Amino acid sequence: MKRITVALMMFPLAALAQPAAPQPAPEAIGPWQLACVTDRMTDRTACTLRHRDWVERPGMGVGLAFEILDRGGRLLPAVTARDLSLESITRGLLAVAGTAQLRFGTNPMLEMPCGLEGRSLICAPRSADAARAAQELPVAERALLRMAGLGSNTGATTQPTELRLSDTTAATERLRRQQPAGSAVAPPEPGSDPGGMLGRMQQLLR
Repeated sequence: MKRITVALMMFPLAALAQPAAPQPAPEAIGPWQLACVTDRMTDRTACTLRHRDWVERPGMGVGLAFEILDRGGRLLPAVTARDLSLESITRGLLAVAGTAQLRFGTNPMLEMPCGLEGRSLICAPRSADAARAAQELPVAERALLRMAGLGSNTGATTQPTELRLSDTTAATERLRRQQPAGSAVAPPEPGSDPGGMLGRMQQLLR
């Protein structure tokens, strides 16, 4: 009986010691990087399509990336900070009062309020701006991006980050083949519940 008890106690530690399955290398499509992972339990594929250059490079915490996300079957631009932790709690503050500013070429600026999805910060267009953002994204040759709001180190006088865009249509077509339209879970309207988001952030980072 003692041997069985010891074995059972050691089993979780042995399981935790197993190395994680290697992640596939991202596929490069122009400046875009596509990475997909299939859940072996559900056979559902989740993809991340992000620009190779950072909006804000990782410093002491998590960097800010420029991504293309599926929102209700529509592909939209977004600024993201993935896998927030205690070390990157300042990024979580953006979920309450943060906004990403985006401008494609010479088109008028778009403001994208930030919200929490799990442990990730997502700044995406409002529903009213979604159609315009989806139309401008594939043909844009550059994007200007800047963060504004609580928790950001930037301000109105700070120059935005400029990202050169190309091969966007090819990248989104590849994303569609890997992750069909509408297969991603639709999130709540960004910025619609700041009090609730703050509570979730506090719970996640305890």
